[in-house]
Amino acid sequence: MNTIDEEVVSRAIELADGELFPNALDVDVGGQVPAKQLGLIRDAGFHGLFSPTEVGGLGASPETQWAVHEALAGGCLTTSFVWAQHAGPSRAAAETTGPMREEWASLLATGGAQGGVAFAHLNRPGPPILEAHPCDDGWLFSGTAPFVTGWGHIDVVLTAARSGDMIVWAMVDAKDCATLKSRRLSLAAIDSAVTVELSFAEHPVVRRCVTSMEQLSDWRERYRRGLRSNGSNPLGVAARATRLLGPSPLDTQLAEAREAINVAPVERLPEARARLGDLCVRATSALVANTGGSALFIEQQAQRLAREALFLLVQGQTPEIKRHHLALLASDGSIPRPDNDD
Repeated sequence: MNTIDEEVVSRAIELADGELFPNALDVDVGGQVPAKQLGLIRDAGFHGLFSPTEVGGLGASPETQWAVHEALAGGCLTTSFVWAQHAGPSRAAAETTGPMREEWASLLATGGAQGGVAFAHLNRPGPPILEAHPCDDGWLFSGTAPFVTGWGHIDVVLTAARSGDMIVWAMVDAKDCATLKSRRLSLAAIDSAVTVELSFAEHPVVRRCVTSMEQLSDWRERYRRGLRSNGSNPLGVAARATRLLGPSPLDTQLAEAREAINVAPVERLPEARARLGDLCVRATSALVANTGGSALFIEQQAQRLAREALFLLVQGQTPEIKRHHLALLASDGSIPRPDNDD
């Protein structure tokens, strides 16, 4: 049974409360996460959260990773969301047996480089929108990868492209060139995380940059098993909202929802994840209602957290999570009528 590293988690809570949260409103409207913000996370050692000790990482248990992620998300979701993309390339570089381990594993684990990911398109129904075609030196990637976060801060993107029923995973340099173009997206929440759509036009990916290949069906099962990780985002935002709101029944609901997803078997993870999205919306909405009209001022934390809750309804969404979200959000929420004593 893995245990939580309390010292590491305490360090994350201190960083979130002392630095990230006080600056969150400025980050939210600033257009881009300041390098200083990401530097605070790097200097605290959290770039190594997802890497084993043999490459310079913390070797943290999943439970420790979840708790740190929750704390940082509750400090400043925009900043932590850029940082959280680092998990994918860190793990891929540490786990591959190819040249990318030597080139990237230690750099990513120690904060010498920042990574991002491009795989959200794999969850989309229909034909693939980013494909890999074999060539003499490796692969040519063509198509689109929407929702790549941290552009301008990240050095490398762990990119997934489809080749029939296979996925080609590769480390791609995070910079525009003749065959790779970025287009910034304008988002209603965490816009300063700088999320872009990448367009690949027969972009060459040499064989040495490939970290792995796997069946699409295997990835989908692996992704389902990993749904607990992104549950830390709504947990962090909801926890911050309940703290600002003050004691309420939401405190117990939050603790119960956290425990439910921590122990959920894989087949119950989508339901548990949707429960967190619903709770996050209700907690942030309660904060807005309790604050009153001033909650809509751009300098108010309530409106920021409420917008982030809406973002988290679709972040990391799968068809199963979507169904559970709709069932919760569209359920009969009528208030029971009081008994008539007449």
